[in-house]
Amino acid sequence: MEQISFKKMHGLGNDFVVIDGRAENPNLTPAQLRAIGDRHRGVGYDQLVVLEPTKKADVFMRIYNSDGTEAEACGNATRCVAHLMMAEKASDEIVIETVAGLLGGTRRGEDAITINMGTPRREWQDIPLARAEDTDHVTISAGPLSNPVAVNMGNPHLVFFVDDAEAIDVEKWGPILEHDPLLPAKANISVASLNGDGSLRLRVWERGVGITLACGSAACATIVAATIRGLVDHKATLHLNGGPLYMEWQPDGTVLMGGAVAYSFDGILSQELLSGNK
Repeated sequence: MEQISFKKMHGLGNDFVVIDGRAENPNLTPAQLRAIGDRHRGVGYDQLVVLEPTKKADVFMRIYNSDGTEAEACGNATRCVAHLMMAEKASDEIVIETVAGLLGGTRRGEDAITINMGTPRREWQDIPLARAEDTDHVTISAGPLSNPVAVNMGNPHLVFFVDDAEAIDVEKWGPILEHDPLLPAKANISVASLNGDGSLRLRVWERGVGITLACGSAACATIVAATIRGLVDHKATLHLNGGPLYMEWQPDGTVLMGGAVAYSFDGILSQELLSGNK
């Protein structure tokens, strides 16, 4: 590709570079992904998404973290891609294929998209954990954080419940827990607390990224974990750093995630950036 065009989008500040690779895939290397993700010398993103052709859905989305690793799922990115595809197809419903499976999306307003994020997996092998554990009470801890619920929402999550999520140094404890030997594929680390109105405050250390303003798959894992722990009854508003997500663990076992999306700008990736001469 002589030029690579992209769109910059975000869901509650969880920001993405979206590249349409359906006609020609850019086949970006890990080094190029890291260069694009550099917020000082590149574009900057939490995840980069490449749209690819598929016969199983309206589009296939491949997801990369800013450290160059591939991610299995990203709820906020899925909502952004759904927004783009709905505009392209002039439809309020869309199906997106990911490495983690097929995800359906519907429009709930001009800029509000709801995604069915599928069914959580909760067996220890599915997280995955390095040994057999009760995933409702995982024996892992760091500092003030212990006794999490483990949930796989296409990617692995540990959800820790505390009295006050604001009081936890997520930037300190998040990377320690992410790299714990119990987690062979690492994990996203969520810290949540129950508010007086029945909503949840959620802060997230995202695997391969760091602290993000919002993480959709972590919100999905948290509504499941909070229901398991008896803190909520299958639905709640989750307040992330970037704003609210509206979550429901449905009777059929799937998880709905709703919230706003936003378009930021279009751009073109320079050859100097991609070649490392930035």
